[in-house]
Amino acid sequence: MTMMHRDPSLTHEQKLDRLGEVAVRVGLGLQEGQELVMTASLDALPLVRRITEHAYKAGASLVTTLFSDEEATLMRFRHARDGSFDVASGWLFDGMASAFSNGAARLAIAGENPSLLAGQDPDKVSRANRARSKAYTPAMERIVGFDINWTITSFASPAWARTVFPNEPEEVAVAKLWDAIFAASRVDLPDPIAAWGEHNKALHARTKLLNDKRYSALRFVGPGTDLTVGLADDHAWEGGASTAKNGIVCNPNIPSEEVFTTPHKDRVSGHVTSTKPLSYQGTLIEDIAVRFEDGRIVESTARTGADVLAKVLDTDEGARRLGEVALVPHSSPISASGLLFYNTLFDENAACHIALGQAYSKCIRGGDKLSPDELAARGANKSLIHIDWMIGSGQVDIDGIAADGSAEPIMRQGEWA
Repeated sequence: MTMMHRDPSLTHEQKLDRLGEVAVRVGLGLQEGQELVMTASLDALPLVRRITEHAYKAGASLVTTLFSDEEATLMRFRHARDGSFDVASGWLFDGMASAFSNGAARLAIAGENPSLLAGQDPDKVSRANRARSKAYTPAMERIVGFDINWTITSFASPAWARTVFPNEPEEVAVAKLWDAIFAASRVDLPDPIAAWGEHNKALHARTKLLNDKRYSALRFVGPGTDLTVGLADDHAWEGGASTAKNGIVCNPNIPSEEVFTTPHKDRVSGHVTSTKPLSYQGTLIEDIAVRFEDGRIVESTARTGADVLAKVLDTDEGARRLGEVALVPHSSPISASGLLFYNTLFDENAACHIALGQAYSKCIRGGDKLSPDELAARGANKSLIHIDWMIGSGQVDIDGIAADGSAEPIMRQGEWA
């Protein structure tokens, strides 16, 4: 990829506006006459406004934003009656599913406090997450099935910035986090749209190489890790810009450095240790270590958040199996920043990772035309959850295993071989 120099003359407002434009034009590929459903916290209002403006400039028929508030979330855990935690707004998620069925695009702005619920009852956290996951299923199925064009981008909230830069005054921490977001999203380059075009070409070249290889499995070896991930029958590698079933090209993640595919739900074995913390629904889960047999996690530990992890794994049968495996070089720009973001959107693009739960049908050849039973027969997992966590580092080697059992290096010490 051609190196491009950062533009130091851009103001914060200019870069924020460019992030809004990249989210709409690159992330969503929003089309004339298309509706947009956006979710964000109240902290993200400045970016919401920039995205809304660019969406209407792109011809959006209507932009609807659903806001959340972290203080209100805490009030629920502090004061709500016990039965509250088995309830979710199914009517709201049904409405989102209806919007997606009628052609709306979806955009989520991440940036929540990674430890928001750290002091709350793990049982209540688990029950609330499970109720939400169940209610969200009709909308989630349209997203993971790539029925629609969708994307996720981020906003530098004060709570998140304090977590990433704990030794800095809040104002400095927020400014530093914004700089990292802008750089990772390529909006501080002279032509962000062109830069994303070049980046997508590089990712597509990598997916072509992996698709041509037709490996039957990947083997990860590193400190605390010796894991063999069998790949689904007829799996397809994806990465960067992707065409949704509605024919619209989108970049589901801004930023994005990964190439990914679908593991076989029954063909994962060995043990693996996380290399970065997982921030999940307000709980920080650190030093995850699990063991797989026949595709299923049979043992799990974590230094922090172990109770929440255990309850996540009991969400449903598919929660203990894998729905995604992704490769990211250790030298990726996000990894090279040296920052631990405590945010899956960023940390997953700094390291190879796996995801518990639901598989993407798009990562099965012809998957958009297959029934759920046909997808399962090829090894695609089904679950209420899809949770990415990081297992790659500069100390991890990865081999591709061919159908005849022969192995060849894919990565050595975290870099493409």
